[in-house]
Amino acid sequence: MKLNTNSNTYIIIYSAILVVIVAFLLAFVYQALKPMQDANVALDVKKQILYSLNIRDLDGAEAEAKYAEVVKEEAEKDGQKYYLCEIDGEDILVVALKGMGLWGGISGYISIHGDETPTVYGAYFNHESETAGLGAEIKDSQEWQEKFIGKKVFVDGTQDVAISIVKKVEDPTTQVDCVTGATLTSNGVNDMIKAGLKDAGKNAIELFSKMMCTAPADSTAVEPKAEED
Repeated sequence: MKLNTNSNTYIIIYSAILVVIVAFLLAFVYQALKPMQDANVALDVKKQILYSLNIRDLDGAEAEAKYAEVVKEEAEKDGQKYYLCEIDGEDILVVALKGMGLWGGISGYISIHGDETPTVYGAYFNHESETAGLGAEIKDSQEWQEKFIGKKVFVDGTQDVAISIVKKVEDPTTQVDCVTGATLTSNGVNDMIKAGLKDAGKNAIELFSKMMCTAPADSTAVEPKAEED
């Protein structure tokens, strides 16, 4: 019996079989590449953390080795991640940040050092869809990121976050210029920093001190991340 290749039944059956085969092949390729994709995502996160520690221009193997060297502990509290690091014998805390920019999500890491007066050691910011040459400069401009270095993290004697991004800097100890032509994205970074550091705990300064091992050993302000089997 000769098939009628012009019939609707034949076309529907043929299309259905083709769709199933293509879907199977795509699923197979996705599963085969997923471990590599996950490894690349994990490496990118590690590089961003290193960027916030002013460690840049490392390839994959170098970045992995440096991350293992400087990051001593990872912790999570109330959904926020922290990384306790050590560089040249100094304890440095990296705080993960998430927020919203003009066109989509933004994220970043800010590193903090100093016990009595915490200051910014370094910062790195990323974005999903900010405008190239404008809002995207929060990621692309290392010069702008470096403006955060040395800024006081908290208002003296309080838990209030001191760092802010403004159009005109009046207090160079706490303020950073907006990205030129990207006020709304800069406002998003400003809000992200303030919310991220405020949400670090009811007493952020105490939390940072405990993460830096300056408080009694029985402190439970931050629960260390359980080791995976």
